[in-house]
Amino acid sequence: MSEHTVKAFDTDIGQLRGLIAEMGGLAEVAIADAIDALVRHDTEKARLVVANDARLDALEAEVDRFAIRIIALRAPMADDLRDVIAALKISGVIERIGDYAKNIAKRVSEMERIKKFEPLTLIPAMAEIAQSMVRDVLNAYGSRDSILAVQVIERDEKVDNFYNSIFRNLVAHMMENPSTISSAAQLLFVARNLERIGDHATNVAEMVYFAATGLYLSEREQAEKGESAG
Repeated sequence: MSEHTVKAFDTDIGQLRGLIAEMGGLAEVAIADAIDALVRHDTEKARLVVANDARLDALEAEVDRFAIRIIALRAPMADDLRDVIAALKISGVIERIGDYAKNIAKRVSEMERIKKFEPLTLIPAMAEIAQSMVRDVLNAYGSRDSILAVQVIERDEKVDNFYNSIFRNLVAHMMENPSTISSAAQLLFVARNLERIGDHATNVAEMVYFAATGLYLSEREQAEKGESAG
């Protein structure tokens, strides 16, 4: 009976991770499509990004129901319980990442077509880093890779630097070209959403690290300081 229960739990966790992976894939695509729609001023593609967000919402609800069922039926403990709780939290964060992609897509129809605008050329590069963080942190979750989770966290600084650079460029551009203030403000909103995606990927990485090691990153840092002091 014990062996059957363990195998059944492994199957449940596999399904739960599969749902999380599907959510992550949808969020990645949403980010890429939203930015592509923005750069090419493709309002139809932007509309599809907004419409497809409903699938992410449905998957989050499915993860919630399934995780609660696992807790009720399997009564997981220790590492197993951390896995289930991490999945619950991560699904909520991925849903929020999808919302940020949807928010970016919504801006496309509100902007004028811009051909030459330096901040617009920086945003795809910023989005690529944010998207790679989402992809890698989901890979780290699937493989319980605490090292990859830490690497994702370290990459967040690059996203922040892009945001600061874009902010400065947009402010300067608005001062020099008052007629572009409306579109520039929309781009600032886009950059802010990408920055938040990076923050959320970092939050997931912290959850992955805890699920894999049983330690919070602050505890890891304290332990490393103690070793170096010794």
